[in-house]
This record gives sequence, C-alpha cells and structure tokens, in this order.
Amino acid sequence: MKVMIGIGCDRHASLATLQEALAQALQSCGLDESAIAGLASIDKKQDETALMQLAASRDWPLYFYPAEALASIPVPNPSAVVLKYMGTPAVAEAAALLAANSDMQDLLVEKHKHLGADGKNATVSIARIP
Repeated sequence: MKVMIGIGCDRHASLATLQEALAQALQSCGLDESAIAGLASIDKKQDETALMQLAASRDWPLYFYPAEALASIPVPNPSAVVLKYMGTPAVAEAAALLAANSDMQDLLVEKHKHLGADGKNATVSIARIP
C-alpha cells in the first residue's frame, strides 16, 4: 500500500516537529516511511524550510495546492480557524486526499495534531492511494 501525506504547520516549525508528527501519524495506522509516495500541503507553505527539508531528506515529491483546490475537497474535520487564515477549511486532510486522488474512505489518519518542543504545531493526515 502506498499513501500520500498531507501536512500543515505553524510558520517556522522545526524539522524535528514535522518528523515527530509524521512518525506518530504513521505509527497510529501501522505504517512506516516505506509506504509514503509523497507529501502535500497548501501553496502558502512553499517557502517553509522544514517542509522542504523533510521532503528532500527522504527524496519524496512535494505537492502544493492553492486554497481554492483544497477547499473543494470534503473533509471530516473542517476548521474555522484554518479557513480564516488559509482560505480553506482544511490543509492536511484535503492535501492528502487531493494528492492521493481519493476520498474520505481512503483517509487512514484524519488529522493528527502535534505540538513540538519548539512550541509550534504540525498537523498530518494520511490517505491511501487507491
């Protein structure tokens, strides 16, 4: 089974915070990094250093989507706060589903939130590629 990882984070979150969030999300559904086909996020995160480092360190492709595209994807956990700041009710869930070209039935991890030692939040969702 191959999966796509949707990921969102606070501005300037550390690489360690993203790695911890990803490891926890993978563990929660019994997968390891070998299942990952790529990462996806909102285009507003294209300059997020830790996200670029995470993808580059594992040679994973990294996909970015505009808020309008993410907002068109039905998700189980929409957020008014994310909508206010990002222009879409979900980043991680919607990005995972869009990148996997799937729907909610393939969402293995809905919205795993992690607060890192750096005081920054990261959110990871995992979608199976059908």
